[in-house]
Amino acid sequence: MTTNQETDQNERTASIQFHEMGLDDRILKAIAKLGWSEPSLIQEKSIPLFLDGKDVLIKARTGSGKTGAFGIPVVQKILNTKEITPEDQKIRALMLAPTKELCSQIFKTMLQLTTKCSRDVKIVDISAQVDISAQKPLLVDLPDVIVATPGRVVQHIKAGTLSLKDLKMLVIDEADLMFSCGYEVDVKEVIKHLPKIYQAALASATLSEDVISLKKLILHNAVTLKLQESELAPLKQLTHYKYFAEPIDKPAVLYTLLKLGLIRGKSIIFVNSVDKCYRLKLFLEQFKISSCILNSELPAGSRCHAVAQFNQGTYDIIIASRIFLRRSFCRLKEE
Repeated sequence: MTTNQETDQNERTASIQFHEMGLDDRILKAIAKLGWSEPSLIQEKSIPLFLDGKDVLIKARTGSGKTGAFGIPVVQKILNTKEITPEDQKIRALMLAPTKELCSQIFKTMLQLTTKCSRDVKIVDISAQVDISAQKPLLVDLPDVIVATPGRVVQHIKAGTLSLKDLKMLVIDEADLMFSCGYEVDVKEVIKHLPKIYQAALASATLSEDVISLKKLILHNAVTLKLQESELAPLKQLTHYKYFAEPIDKPAVLYTLLKLGLIRGKSIIFVNSVDKCYRLKLFLEQFKISSCILNSELPAGSRCHAVAQFNQGTYDIIIASRIFLRRSFCRLKEE
């Protein structure tokens, strides 16, 4: 299958509510308990497609409801199967994420979605880096849904504590980070152990080359949903972080944040000297990351040109010295 449907989702027209999607009452009650009064745009478009058996590639930023977009139909399809064959307990869904923290978030949301049907839908998170034997009891009873990193799944497969031969659904969240986090080999190894027929979904904030590679490996005749939105979440969803690092490690830390896509969109990076502006620019250029510079030593024309290039999209990163910032602020106060 080589065809691919691609849909840009901009505006909500004739929106579908959760109760119109044919969802089990227990799921609807769990959704209401979560306070989700209506589906997000990406949930509205993707849930019916997944319920219809389509492979789906979801492009939407963190905070847009991606976990619900794939979690709700996964639970519904498991409940549908349990109604037909209630005694046939098998591992039916595998949800992969690149870090144990992301796995923990997915696991928490899935537990919330199954709060009214927890006896029928068993979910486990095996992403924790503990001894394999310690997690064996979690897998003996064949939980319906497993949440894990690809590396952890491979470890269990090799140890003989996990079989995916009966899997029906595969979900990869934050797909754009999978290969960046070093899981390319593990993902390909997991795929080797999947049955010939399964349904899959990829969720990603970007459609990077890595995501396209995953799409070719995993999805068949997929529908691509691209949510047109700002790269930044609404202000109420933003979280500010402070990270302390030794001076010698700071460039490497910054590169890692950029490489993993943890810093997205237009950015201003402040350093505490003009010299460090140039050093950081040269460091990033080694990795083909372009930037422009603003500091107090540049002529006014050069500074204006740099800002213009930044605004026009020639550069997504400005490296500015704090001295330049203070002097500019002082001039603004005087004016």
